[in-house]
Amino acid sequence: MAGVGLLFSGQGAQYPGMGKSLYETSTAAREVLDRLQARRGDLLELCFDGSAADLAKTENTQPAVYAVDLAAAFALEEAGLRADAVAGFSLGELAAFAYAGYVTPEQGFDLVQMRSAFMAQAASERPGTMLAVLRMTNEEVEALCEGRELYPANYNCPGQLVVSGTVSEIDYLKEKVREAGGRSVPVAVSGGFHSPLMEDAARSMEEALENIDFRTPRMPLYSNVTGERYGEDTARLLRDQIDHPVRWETLIRNMVRQGIDGFAEAGPGRTLGGFSARIAPGVPVYSVDSAESLEKWKEGQIHVER
Repeated sequence: MAGVGLLFSGQGAQYPGMGKSLYETSTAAREVLDRLQARRGDLLELCFDGSAADLAKTENTQPAVYAVDLAAAFALEEAGLRADAVAGFSLGELAAFAYAGYVTPEQGFDLVQMRSAFMAQAASERPGTMLAVLRMTNEEVEALCEGRELYPANYNCPGQLVVSGTVSEIDYLKEKVREAGGRSVPVAVSGGFHSPLMEDAARSMEEALENIDFRTPRMPLYSNVTGERYGEDTARLLRDQIDHPVRWETLIRNMVRQGIDGFAEAGPGRTLGGFSARIAPGVPVYSVDSAESLEKWKEGQIHVER
């Protein structure tokens, strides 16, 4: 294969018990999780034994998913995978950022802790929610949002666009989607993420990033905001991804266009694998979030060190 892209799961992919089997079977996964546990004493308990309700809280979800993302990535690396580029969906971009080497896993974890607190605060001050719209074109959905407190937030894949907005506006959108013959699914989140409802969180993140010295990365990282590789504007891209839409479809198409012909998804769930299969049919995707799925990846050997 010409290259493999390593993808990192985002918020919403969490589930009770995530990461436990990797912790028990992979030295690399256990090492990074122990390092992050030293940053937050309830992390492993939250991942392994936390309830769905506990994991649904933004201030818990983001650190937990970040930790399991990195555990899966380092377990894959230990098993022989060598990534040629990385990307992460929303929160997952922070895990990709750390894995690429811009910051240490611990520094990334601290950023995630701050990010989750900023977003939770913004959500309490400007309440909102998110709705996935299916079976409609992006242009049709964008037209329904025009002039209202409705904001296209996640361009996931063909036929699926997630919209953020106030609760009343999302209720309006549900009805309009139904009338148009589309389908909508509420997203289980606690705020209107990736929209102007998160402007205060983005400003707070900008201030936090002023104190970080970024290192030279060891591989290319693709941005949620632009869909392109990171350049020199590192802090701005990390800040903007909080209150700007995630352009995942553009990102995956660019990775494939620039030589990636296989993907591995690190972290809980298989959501990104599903998106990628719809964006780039025929490009193989392996999702790894457990000891069992890691073994299946080894059998497939998408991109093992030669």
